[in-house]
Amino acid sequence: MKRNTKWFTCAAMGVAMLAATSCVDDMTFGSAFLEKAPGGSVTKDTVFNNAEYTRQFLNNLYGMQYYGLPYKNKSNQESSNIYVGKVDALTDLYIFTYGSSAGIYNPYFMGQHTANYGIRQDKFSYTKNLIWEAVRGCWLLLENIDNVPGLGEEEKTYMKAQAKCIMASRYLDVFRHYGGVPIIRASFSGTDASYDYPRGSVEETVNFIVGLLDEAAPDLPWTVPNPATDNGRWNRAAALAYKCRTLQFAASPLFNADQPYYPGVTDNPAIWYGGYRAELWQQLLQACEAFFNELNASGGYHLQQANGTRPEDYRLAYRIGYSNLDSPETLLSTRVIDYDAFKSSHYNWHQWGAPLGKIHRSYCPTLEYMEMFPWKDGTPFDYDRDSIAGRQGEMFMIGNAQTGNIQLTRDPRMYEEIIVNGDRTSIDWNTGNMSGRSFEAWYGGYDARTNTDQENGSWGTGFGPIKFLMNDDMLRRYVQWPSIRLSEMYLIYAEALAQTGNLAKAIEQVDIVRARVGMKGLATCNPDKNLTADKDALIEEILRERACELGMEDARFFDLIRYKRADVFEKQLHGLNMYRLDENGARRDQPWYGNDDKEGTEGYMPFPTKYDYMRFPLDNPTRYWWTNGFDPKWYLSPFPATEVNKGYGLVQNPGW
Repeated sequence: MKRNTKWFTCAAMGVAMLAATSCVDDMTFGSAFLEKAPGGSVTKDTVFNNAEYTRQFLNNLYGMQYYGLPYKNKSNQESSNIYVGKVDALTDLYIFTYGSSAGIYNPYFMGQHTANYGIRQDKFSYTKNLIWEAVRGCWLLLENIDNVPGLGEEEKTYMKAQAKCIMASRYLDVFRHYGGVPIIRASFSGTDASYDYPRGSVEETVNFIVGLLDEAAPDLPWTVPNPATDNGRWNRAAALAYKCRTLQFAASPLFNADQPYYPGVTDNPAIWYGGYRAELWQQLLQACEAFFNELNASGGYHLQQANGTRPEDYRLAYRIGYSNLDSPETLLSTRVIDYDAFKSSHYNWHQWGAPLGKIHRSYCPTLEYMEMFPWKDGTPFDYDRDSIAGRQGEMFMIGNAQTGNIQLTRDPRMYEEIIVNGDRTSIDWNTGNMSGRSFEAWYGGYDARTNTDQENGSWGTGFGPIKFLMNDDMLRRYVQWPSIRLSEMYLIYAEALAQTGNLAKAIEQVDIVRARVGMKGLATCNPDKNLTADKDALIEEILRERACELGMEDARFFDLIRYKRADVFEKQLHGLNMYRLDENGARRDQPWYGNDDKEGTEGYMPFPTKYDYMRFPLDNPTRYWWTNGFDPKWYLSPFPATEVNKGYGLVQNPGW
């Protein structure tokens, strides 16, 4: 069957698509208009009377999927607008240094959010993320494709399955932020004088998403037929993985508990199941087993493995796994732009935040995040204990660019999430060898300067961001968002096993992910935590592993939400100031590169190896939750009051 381009975007494709990126009237639900194509009008009859137009219509629906990296300053999907801010900035992993111009600043950091919000004032807008445009478009395709001439039955079946998956993924996107939402079962235009579309319950919404994926899965290939042209298309592995992700969220304590997340609101099935159901974890376990049974039988995906045993080799394997278009572990990806030109007109992720670039409106990792990453052998890192033991000198690595003998000392994934002092500016995509100068993260250093004073720029916490940025290594490479990866599936499976009582097998799944980066087993490295018998301790370790493996992939925010971790949202976060010491033990708040590195000159000094370290509390801004507590209303977003007031049955989430 014929395939189209591997790049699915919302750009014009030579013919305007129904339910595409048209302007949506304020009083309509979803897409209400048909776009005009250059040189004339396009109607439903035009699109679905031509096989090529129908294929392009499906491609356009792919462009309406969630893309997790901010990439432009004007976007039909507010979640991709660089002025909104990623949900990761609301967790304990990052701060957002762009300040009050960010959409999440006043509503979330300052605690001023209400249901009367406007554009760019919610972390994930209910009406400005192409959710309902995509749903309507999928229904239009499902309702009309059988009559399209020139399409074979096999291709029609395949296209229907893809549309069902796109719809399911969009429902999951909105479900994780709002709970139960209206279930649309036809190409409803929203222009009717009156209509009745009440919120679905949590159970109805979950069943609808899972039902779409179950219907689609048998009609999809396990892997895409031709990765060179079809990468990014839905496949059976991705459909089964999304089913697991949906059931994982549904089974978690946010919805599945003895009491609703918002005290006293026991009569709203759109925000919980009405009680605890152990069978929900069993359903997730069964879905995970179905995925891995087929993976074992059919292959096609595996974790990217290192070509050596150095930490650099493991780091490269991890990088390739999350970033490469042909990664063997990416089950599904989305794309919106071609390549990272850095100085192009795109406000893409790299241009907006690479520490080596000129724009530093970025996400700085916290000290708390740095501390989550173990030593390279897998044993836990403890800032206080290891400092006392004299290991601070090797907190990040041994050696530097001057000596050419750098040895990484921590979990290799850390260097792909956080730029730390001494890390080099580039790594080779084939060998993992590091090159370039060493980053200077100390106070007054070449990179960090004095950014920690104001907690701004790319080094506002004493650490720099790198996930999906990769400094100049990313230039002129294609950019993708890994919608779901195989490593996440191992960790979802581990959680399902732990929640259903099989702690030993759960640890085995976590150890598969850890082994890829050269670390020893979880239980072996944590003998004091009784992980083979203490379920709560094991769940906590799984959540930490998810933060280390899936940083900047939205996982941490939704983990904290679904486990109702108010304690983490309320926790004061910290940065780390490093102070360079000279040979006499005195502080020298100056750069080495370009200043003290001139060997043979009077001011020459070898690259610093001794430092003082000082934690400092982050307070630019001090988050509302840190000082006022975390009201449980924040677990779900408020529906826009304008949408509730339309009267079609949307009931506001409690507390808003």
